[in-house]
Amino acid sequence: MFKFWSSPEQQAQPRPQEGSSHSWYPPSVVSSPSSSRPTTPSSSASNTFNLQRPGERPQSPSPVSPTEAAGIIALLKDKSVDELRKLLSDKDTYNQFLLSVDQVKIQNNIRDELRKETLQLARNNLDKEPQITELRNQCRIIRTTELAAAKEKLNELERQKEETLKFYSPASFIHRLQDAMNETEEESENVHRLLLDREIDTGTFVQKYKKLRTTYHRRALIHLAAKSSPIG
Repeated sequence: MFKFWSSPEQQAQPRPQEGSSHSWYPPSVVSSPSSSRPTTPSSSASNTFNLQRPGERPQSPSPVSPTEAAGIIALLKDKSVDELRKLLSDKDTYNQFLLSVDQVKIQNNIRDELRKETLQLARNNLDKEPQITELRNQCRIIRTTELAAAKEKLNELERQKEETLKFYSPASFIHRLQDAMNETEEESENVHRLLLDREIDTGTFVQKYKKLRTTYHRRALIHLAAKSSPIG
């Protein structure tokens, strides 16, 4: 005999749940089909802020401080189940809620300030471009004219310095002293030849010859001392 009424066991079996509306969140975020409502507001909050936007690469979630988590929970705890479901399924609603969070507002303000400062720096750089170009042209002129003249003068001073150091070097001093000794020796010989040729008298000869020989021997002693010195 057929039973026209359903048994209590058949009535107790749950009916298949109607398909939920399409969500732009990944399946791991949306609650399972067997549950008709989120378990706790805290779980809804954690699911809401760990969502992955379409086209974004998966990233490890950044840690949320207890204070921030408590603030998010406070924003979500008074919302109804339908509002929470709409947050999970409606992208515009989610974005509107996200932009109302204080932490997001702070970050957006910081981003806007940095953007304004960057634009201002860029404008300042563009305003200084004519000045930079003028300075670059001046540097080019200085490099091709004044710098070349200064470099030439520097080379001349370097040459003079080398000549001065060479002239007053110990070796040069000894060489010039030897030349002076030879010159004095030659002058002494000339005075002596004049005496022999009777072109000068004895008194004049003695006066000149004594002076020349004194100079010669003084230079000879200095020459000997210079050669014996370690710097010679």
